[in-house]
Amino acid sequence: MTTMTDASVREFKMPDVGEGLTEAEILKWYVQPGDTVTDGQVVCEVETAKAAVELPIPYDGVVSELRFPEGTTVDVGTAIIAVRVAGGAPAPVPAQAEAAAPAAPAAPAAAATASAPAPASAEEAKPAARQPVLVGYGVSTSATKRRPRKGPEVTVPAPAQPELNGHAPAADSPRPLAKPPVRKLAKDLGVDLTAVTPSGPDGIITREDVHAAATPAAVTAPAPVAAAPAAPAPAASYDGVRETRIPVKGVRKATAAAMVGSAFTAPHVTEFVTVDVTRTMKLVEELKQDKEMQGRRVNPLLLIAKALLVAIKRNPDINASWDEANQEIVVKHYVNLGIAAATPRGLIVPNIKDAQDKTLPQLADSLGELVATAREGKTSPSAMQGGTVTITNVGVFGVDTGTPILNPGESAILAIGAIKLQPWVHKGKVKPRQVTTLALSFDHRLVDGELGSKVLADVAAILEQPKRLITWA
Repeated sequence: MTTMTDASVREFKMPDVGEGLTEAEILKWYVQPGDTVTDGQVVCEVETAKAAVELPIPYDGVVSELRFPEGTTVDVGTAIIAVRVAGGAPAPVPAQAEAAAPAAPAAPAAAATASAPAPASAEEAKPAARQPVLVGYGVSTSATKRRPRKGPEVTVPAPAQPELNGHAPAADSPRPLAKPPVRKLAKDLGVDLTAVTPSGPDGIITREDVHAAATPAAVTAPAPVAAAPAAPAPAASYDGVRETRIPVKGVRKATAAAMVGSAFTAPHVTEFVTVDVTRTMKLVEELKQDKEMQGRRVNPLLLIAKALLVAIKRNPDINASWDEANQEIVVKHYVNLGIAAATPRGLIVPNIKDAQDKTLPQLADSLGELVATAREGKTSPSAMQGGTVTITNVGVFGVDTGTPILNPGESAILAIGAIKLQPWVHKGKVKPRQVTTLALSFDHRLVDGELGSKVLADVAAILEQPKRLITWA
């Protein structure tokens, strides 16, 4: 292990990239030792418990060392990369590299991922003062340690050319164009993006390209096996593999912890109502033809969101939170409307700030931007904070209804079921009508049955007669 004593070598530490989070996983390195970097250049992508974030380097210089490989979870405040700033002396050579053959300057990987150097004196061993970081509350002052990646390891054949963390050293090879979710998918499937033929516009690699590149490997690669048992293997199996273990981390880990905390902290009550939304569906079709809504995302969710906002305006006490420390109910005079979105990294709930002030076209714009950003994996941590009420649309999966769990810190969540053509009594006759089931879960500490029932009944009444969006607004 090398001790950095040259003042020209600067260490970049893992910043707090999301409102006090304590750790992040390194998803992808975009640089390697020997690369020249400039102030503001993105050097890696990391995933916190809330989102994937690209980190820019705040120095000009040459990369001398990457402290951790991809897939490692690193505590906030831990140095992850060392950069020799312009005009400095040559970077020290790690001890492991001195013993390596001259023909392999970038190997072994252990030399490039050596742990942080030990302090040279008792003064250096003292906890450092909190340092300014790129975003968030600041770095941790507690001692940190490397957390190895959990789960089964996959052995990858050694490349013909020296590599570090799967990034080829050739300076003249352009970085493949792909969005962060696609890069994450390629990493999970063990696909080298530099070998993938892009089919998207402007040479962008799509998810289909990655799956196509992974298919041959999936067919020919042998399944991981344990030590050979003395008895014959059971006949029932799935492609020879009986179990698959997936490490729980990042967004999925945070979601699981939040849902457990919510379920066992707030006493949930769920109410249901089945409603005829035929007129709402007709209005959706009419709005799609309206010139004011051209180019905007118009669907039933838009009108249901507007209906919920009107119901909250008529019953403002539903828009509140429980302050356990002060034993107070905090009524919010604004609505940050959360929309649950399924992404490759797990369920996230970004919210539309001050949704109560938005017109229908503005609400449509906000919903379209929210969905597009979530699908691209670009949702920022701030977009998922401060929500007051949430909508989850389980109907897109063909599900009739469900009992949604409250987003932590919120008092209510509305679930939308599938909209189906069903026999319905309309004007005294049984007719085929568009019908759906709504489910409203609420925190019974601050929302009683009367208030919850009024909100759900108002939403249903608006969807039955959409003109109430005007008369009740």
